[in-house]
Amino acid sequence: MFKFGVDSFIWSEHFSEKDLWIIAKAKELGFEVLDIAIAHPETFPTRAVREKARDTGIEIVTTTTLNEKTNIISPDPKIRANGVESLKRLVDINIELDSKILGGVNYAAWGYLTGKPRTEQEWEWSVSCMRKVAQYAKDKTDLVIAVEPVNRFETHFLNIAEDAVMYCKDVDTGNVKVHLDTFHMIREETSFKEAVKTCGKEYLGYVHLGENNRGIPGTGLVPWKELFKALKDIGYTAPLVLESFDPKFEELNRLCAIWRKFADSGEELAIRGLGNLKAVATKVWRNT
Repeated sequence: MFKFGVDSFIWSEHFSEKDLWIIAKAKELGFEVLDIAIAHPETFPTRAVREKARDTGIEIVTTTTLNEKTNIISPDPKIRANGVESLKRLVDINIELDSKILGGVNYAAWGYLTGKPRTEQEWEWSVSCMRKVAQYAKDKTDLVIAVEPVNRFETHFLNIAEDAVMYCKDVDTGNVKVHLDTFHMIREETSFKEAVKTCGKEYLGYVHLGENNRGIPGTGLVPWKELFKALKDIGYTAPLVLESFDPKFEELNRLCAIWRKFADSGEELAIRGLGNLKAVATKVWRNT
């Protein structure tokens, strides 16, 4: 059976020491994994999170997004260097947390758009920077750095599984894999089954579960049965993590263009979503 997790964005826009209670809450609600989104590694309460997670007995993974100061496809070499150092700091944080996955938009600044398709030069910059980070991680741990293709309104760099696999192959360190997200897949892929198959067990490192409208998983258009069957067929064993946002958020909801309320709270969305998805996953495991 699959291992389900939940993203810290369900409760917190910017995870800090005041949010440590989320770790036990995720476990209490039946999740086996908590994905903590780390926007500011320089202020992240690593030691406190590690101790709380060990006390709680929940697995921690992380995601991040690069920004205009850490953009590894920036024409400015100083900004690219900042990005490498920031990602290395995140590698160290993941090691301390016993995390095995660092996912997200970690190959370019999230929301950075040039108004044209990616260039060979941008590809070279990103691959070269990522190779430095991935080798740094490989020398220290078995951490997977998972690159997340997102929709065309959020990046021009990686939008589909096929390109993300090509990116992993070009980095060529063996520890860079693909992070699929169903919210983005339904906008960019032509087939959930084929996207999973394109990655295969070798390159699929992480999966986020989100409905097509960011609402409660299982109430929209995402073909969950097709997805779960494809994941089962390739022998996927990493976490499946529900990602959405509390309706009270301001900055994230603005950046993600969430204007409607799909549940009274992020927690309600997570609880109902987990029930819906476990029901589909159980049928897939029983019938195939």
